[in-house]
Amino acid sequence: MIHSQKMKYVLVTGGVVSGLGKGVTASSIGLILKASGLRVTSIKIDPYLNTDAGTMSPFEHGEVFVLDDGGEADLDLGNYERFLDIKLTRDNNITTGKIYQSVIDKERKGDYLGQTVQVVPHITDAIQEWIEHAAAIPVDGKEGPADICVIELGGTIGDIESMPFIEALGQFSYRVGPGNFCLIHVSLVPVLAAVGEQKTKPTQHSVRGLRSLGLSPNILACRSTMFILQELDGNVKEKLSRFCHVPIENIITLCDVSNIWRVPLLLRDQNAHEAILKVLNLTGYIREPVLGEWTSRADLCDLLSEPVRIAMVGKYTGLADSYLSVLKALLHASVECHRKLCVDWVPATDLEDATAEENPNSHRSAWKLLEGADAILVPGGFGDRGIEGKILAAKYAREKRIPYLGICLGMQIAVIEFARSILGLQNANSTEFDSNTKSPCVILMPEGSKTQMGGTMRLGSRRTYLHGTSSKSAKLYDHRSFIDERHRHRYEVNPDMVPQLEDAGLSFPGKDESGHRMEIVELPNHPYFVGVQFHPEFKSRPGKPSALFLGLVAAACGQLDALLKKGSTKARKTSSASSTTKSQLYEKATKLVSSVYCNGNGLHV
Repeated sequence: MIHSQKMKYVLVTGGVVSGLGKGVTASSIGLILKASGLRVTSIKIDPYLNTDAGTMSPFEHGEVFVLDDGGEADLDLGNYERFLDIKLTRDNNITTGKIYQSVIDKERKGDYLGQTVQVVPHITDAIQEWIEHAAAIPVDGKEGPADICVIELGGTIGDIESMPFIEALGQFSYRVGPGNFCLIHVSLVPVLAAVGEQKTKPTQHSVRGLRSLGLSPNILACRSTMFILQELDGNVKEKLSRFCHVPIENIITLCDVSNIWRVPLLLRDQNAHEAILKVLNLTGYIREPVLGEWTSRADLCDLLSEPVRIAMVGKYTGLADSYLSVLKALLHASVECHRKLCVDWVPATDLEDATAEENPNSHRSAWKLLEGADAILVPGGFGDRGIEGKILAAKYAREKRIPYLGICLGMQIAVIEFARSILGLQNANSTEFDSNTKSPCVILMPEGSKTQMGGTMRLGSRRTYLHGTSSKSAKLYDHRSFIDERHRHRYEVNPDMVPQLEDAGLSFPGKDESGHRMEIVELPNHPYFVGVQFHPEFKSRPGKPSALFLGLVAAACGQLDALLKKGSTKARKTSSASSTTKSQLYEKATKLVSSVYCNGNGLHV
């Protein structure tokens, strides 16, 4: 930790094309700095006019990541939280909409005393003030601001919507002064497949554009898809150094890696932390990042061979980013269980009877995937497309005793299916899909709104009280009396129907503080059939998998009984950490990956 009041800033920008992995790069930079003993926070700047990501389609923007305070944010904030094990706030996601709204609100109140409000200085000043405010918010559970704030600027240099932010950041770098601001530019160095030649011209032009806007990179992170070449050629680095005015030792290769957890190791091996800390005048804090457990986890992930097949039944199966946090939570759990994760994407509409007539091949393929799965997961979603297919998936899991996890909408459709099949209420439905249903199993929450869409759902961290000790959920959560998980929904299980559902054998072991809002549903006599109204995927971390995801994967590979006997992940890790040093953990994990556990027969590291 730096014993100084001066905040240090690391800005990550992108050039040439989008989709280079700036978010993962920014997260990895934060991780190696944290592993070097510094406190780190993060900010994501999204130059779109939306106030937040809450009303954006998953096809348009990927998943909406929900924060503890109810902020609906860009999915990169999920990367930051997972890599750094921190809890960010809505203010850590800056959008053009938020900035302009704050400036216009001030203008309406007369705060500018009759001035003509302009992009410069009013918008640019607002951006700088927001950055300083957000950077000072503690996000790691400790008091006081962090040492370093990693800022990611979304989009690509040259985008017109980014111009106010580029201008503001240029002013900001001058304002905080040399030694307090480090700019890392992530750019593309394409490789011509025919000759394997690395081309620097796109990066040269990108840096030239950046410099023309008042910002000069201190470090270049060169993204390249290289299967033979593992790093930039010396002549290529020399050319980039000459034309981009960046020291050769500050040019870093970001080539393809076997799994995402290797990106921080790639940066560490090229001494990226040393380059950053030198720019920030923190040479006295340079030390080798402590990444033993992280390295072991990355090694273990590569060595796993015995698969666990999870059928993901949803409506956005063509775009993995729509379910990014769910996929990461499954990965965390599968690595913990020493299984290689295999996700089978099952479009919910393809399971429906209508598809059998219109597209019989797709129908057969979807059902073949479902029938071959070790477990079934139905994630959250909105709208009625594919609902009947999701209900069929829940029915199949219930009847065939296949491990099932339903999240948000996945919980609601499990209740609808149970009411139809067990209670005989053939018209049972959610009022979201049939406002006139005679058997409303799922209803709009009293405080919900269908007219004002943005920020009107039940959002953020809410408390769930666990009742009884016999449920799998209670055991997975280590018999805690309550848990805090993140929510994002407008509809809920109809409390008036709960007694009828319980009498028929359905259990609701988790409820809110009022006792009237159902948070967890289970089938007691099923190997693993759990539905939750909240989104446990948002708090899953590498090495700290979500309890319910861990339960699903453990059930899928025959490890659930052992898991329930040994207690929750947290209890196991706490007892392990109390008697084992980090070096011992590393040694233990290294031995593990070369042992019988590589075949997936063990449960714990």
